Amino acid sequence: MRLRMRWWKVLGLAGLAGVAATGVVIARAERRRRAYTPEEIRERLRARHAEANSHGD
Repeated sequence: MRLRMRWWKVLGLAGLAGVAATGVVIARAERRRRAYTPEEIRERLRARHAEANSHGD
């Protein structure tokens, strides 16, 4: 019985670590996304639009 409780604790801690790691990854991506200036975003969108149109021909 005691061994079974340990496994549940280990699984619970692993789950918590996974949730925390996912949160860190999402926070980093959000920080990176927000680091662009509006002009940089416009330039990137225009470049992607031009590239998409050139592949469509």
